[in-house]
Amino acid sequence: MAHWLIKSEPGVWSWDDQVKAGAKGTHWDGVHNHAAKLNLMAMKKGETVFFYHSNEGLEIVGIVEVIREHYPDPKTPGEPWVLVDFKAVKPLPKPVTLKEVKATPKLAKMSLVTSFRLSVQPVADEEWKLVCKMGGL
Repeated sequence: MAHWLIKSEPGVWSWDDQVKAGAKGTHWDGVHNHAAKLNLMAMKKGETVFFYHSNEGLEIVGIVEVIREHYPDPKTPGEPWVLVDFKAVKPLPKPVTLKEVKATPKLAKMSLVTSFRLSVQPVADEEWKLVCKMGGL
């Protein structure tokens, strides 16, 4: 199973919004970058994903799960964009800030550091384990 990270501006869609969506979850939309789209298309049902607050907070705040693999975005007919559905799994007891990630040598190659602007990113197994530990899991 792979791990991922998705970014959202809290003023647009926050961790609290994701939690309120409950077990039915919600689709992830608004991705109009081809690299991010390919990452969405690679996600498999059951895989775990860090939920990152961008612009405000700059921190990993929780874990979501893929509950529906990619499908066409109905808002963009004829375009190549896709949606993936996620549900909240659990918050990180201690959010992990971008500053902490950048200050951790073992995370120097993490996409959050090297491809900061990419809104959907892969996370290596060792990175996943370390960030979970840093977040109190």
